[in-house]
Amino acid sequence: MAIVAFGSGNEFEVQVPLVIVGAGACGLVAALAAKQFGIDAVVLERDAMPRGSTSMSQGFIPAAGTRFQEERGVKDSAELMAEDIQRKNGYQADPDIVRALSEASAGVVEWLADVHGVPFDLVEGFLYPGHRRTRMHATPRRTGEELMGSLLNAVEAAGIDVLTEARVVDLHVDDAGRVLGVNLERPDGSRESIGCDALILACNGYGGNPELVERHLPALKDALYYGHEGNQGDALLWGEGMGASLKDLGACQGHGSLAMPHQTLITWAVMMRGGVQVNSEGRRFSNEHGGYSEQAAKVLAQPGGIAWNLFDRRIHQAALEFEDYRNAHIAGAVRTFDTLEDMAIGLGLPQEALLDTFAEMHALAESGEADGFGRCFSLEDLLSAPYHAIKVTGALFHTQGGLEVTSQARVLRQDGSVFPNLFAAGGAARGVSGSGDSGYLSGNGLLSAVVLGAIAGREAARELGCDSAA
Repeated sequence: MAIVAFGSGNEFEVQVPLVIVGAGACGLVAALAAKQFGIDAVVLERDAMPRGSTSMSQGFIPAAGTRFQEERGVKDSAELMAEDIQRKNGYQADPDIVRALSEASAGVVEWLADVHGVPFDLVEGFLYPGHRRTRMHATPRRTGEELMGSLLNAVEAAGIDVLTEARVVDLHVDDAGRVLGVNLERPDGSRESIGCDALILACNGYGGNPELVERHLPALKDALYYGHEGNQGDALLWGEGMGASLKDLGACQGHGSLAMPHQTLITWAVMMRGGVQVNSEGRRFSNEHGGYSEQAAKVLAQPGGIAWNLFDRRIHQAALEFEDYRNAHIAGAVRTFDTLEDMAIGLGLPQEALLDTFAEMHALAESGEADGFGRCFSLEDLLSAPYHAIKVTGALFHTQGGLEVTSQARVLRQDGSVFPNLFAAGGAARGVSGSGDSGYLSGNGLLSAVVLGAIAGREAARELGCDSAA
């Protein structure tokens, strides 16, 4: 149970300038940013090994105007990126934060690459739904686990302390709303206290808390949760106890392509390169190019809550670039068929319906018309034998609502004023995905974690009197 203890006479065993709760990408980047300006932080992580939701992602960070894009001839801008984010969320996000993240994105990605050795390159070959430019930056294996490894190496090289198996259970706050310190609990039940001059909440959202999910995301209350189990909503509950403003609690990132029963994420590049999803009746049920987040609820609404990803050898070969997909292939999730008739028999789908589905796609490609869901098909992307299929379901990955913050990552009270020394980023903070599941633009989660995390670290350093952070 997250607790806020109010009072002014607290004594702590240790006093440090900055405490950061959470050692996912957000907390580690915030610590690196604070260190750049001469502020030492202690990062507190509840797990034995820092992983967080980042390690379960593909590690894609969107950024506009980077040298990686320039090297590949991609013309992009912060203004265009901000427009893409807002168009996807229906202009529901705070425009100041969207602008701040878009404008800072290139600098943060290049800083992590050039100063801290994160081996980024540009992900090419397709565009995720809503992005008008190729702007995803990732490490070579295209996994969040690899990104986390690079950030942990950077933190170790910088001499930043990360305390693991240190679950924060209490915040100490004075009557003016200033955070004085935290209590943490060890696995054996013992407790320690750390005083601080500033606090950054980087402990993600509430996806692992069934009660909060049912309250704020009723449509996904029965969805498989594929996020980190530590996302229990601590930041949300602390903020609620302190009188913080909470925004967009119905926002989340789902995913409509989790292999079953293997529970391995299948990259949405399969859809963007021409793949389709059909239900157990052999029929398509949506525009697969609309977005993978809102696709989770659409898949769950199908008979049995499952669908089949259907694609071909061209797409299969391209998807092997992604380690998650390679793992799914090795595990036997990817099935191969020489004909549509064989695929219908092998998957237990009505043959006539499946043939009609493919005939419709060919007719639409020939005519150039969109289907009833708004998707267009091109002749060059039509599927051809041999065919591949993966059984998938919809899943909840992480939540996107949280503590309302300024574009400097400062947490806001309900009256619009800021707390004196409290910052939040990543899943702990209100994101840029609007108020529901359809506003999530691919990469929004790590954009908020990494870029807003860097801003939080810089602004905390400024709060602590570092002139160079101004």
